[in-house]
Amino acid sequence: MQVEQLTCAIGAEISGINLADAARDEQLFAEIRQLLLRHKVLFLRDQDISRADHVAFARRFGELEDHPVAGSDPDHPGLVRIYKSPEQPNDRYENAWHTDATWRDIPPMGCVLRCVECPPVGGDTMWANMALAYEMLPDEVKAKIANLRARHSIEASFGAAMPIEKRLALKAQFPDAEHPVVRTHPETGEKVLFVNAFTTHFSNFHTPEHVRYGQDFSMGGSDLLRYLIGQAYIPEYQVRWRWKPNSVAIWDNRSTQHYAVMDYPPCHRKMERAGIIGDKPF
Repeated sequence: MQVEQLTCAIGAEISGINLADAARDEQLFAEIRQLLLRHKVLFLRDQDISRADHVAFARRFGELEDHPVAGSDPDHPGLVRIYKSPEQPNDRYENAWHTDATWRDIPPMGCVLRCVECPPVGGDTMWANMALAYEMLPDEVKAKIANLRARHSIEASFGAAMPIEKRLALKAQFPDAEHPVVRTHPETGEKVLFVNAFTTHFSNFHTPEHVRYGQDFSMGGSDLLRYLIGQAYIPEYQVRWRWKPNSVAIWDNRSTQHYAVMDYPPCHRKMERAGIIGDKPF
């Protein structure tokens, strides 16, 4: 196995292995898991593997989850099909910096994404190191957000374009989740900035230490949240990956955000993702 670091902040490309083998080789899988903790996102080319092998490899990390909006493969539960077509020009839920499914009380710990078909040019995906984003925050900001918590909503994102009845039913199924603004990675102990495009507001900002008058609540909280969400936009924290068929990305969802760049003309882009059930952020 060869490992090539892609940026100083995040990402490494692995070659010389096959994920179908890693699904059955305990030592090889353990090496990949350690590399994932170190680099936060791993990339592989030429992984012409079956859906069953894709699922088997991802399940080595833990049990898989379905997505309530995107469809799963009927023969492989947990393998979510993210298929874009020329008939979906306005399907733009991915081109925002986000951590997958933080609208769940227990977001995924990670994902294994494989490219089935992609545009000849364009359609890259970017990842950002949110542990580094937290580390580089000014000390006064770290002090201010140390005990803050925030709400994350599927209703305000995936549900926003739905008819009101479906939107409210989606919210009833997945009420807004509340997470710490700074979570602790359960395996590395790193502090991670944990707000993203699914985050709507702080849930405990309106306190005497933050608010002099009621008007401060809206202005101060929303300005701070925009500043924190914007940390993922900083290029020094990012890596960008150009897809080819049978390319795979494996990422730690607890310490990263990602962004699917929609810069390609109307065409097919078919990705298949296995999301691994995680743990409650603390």
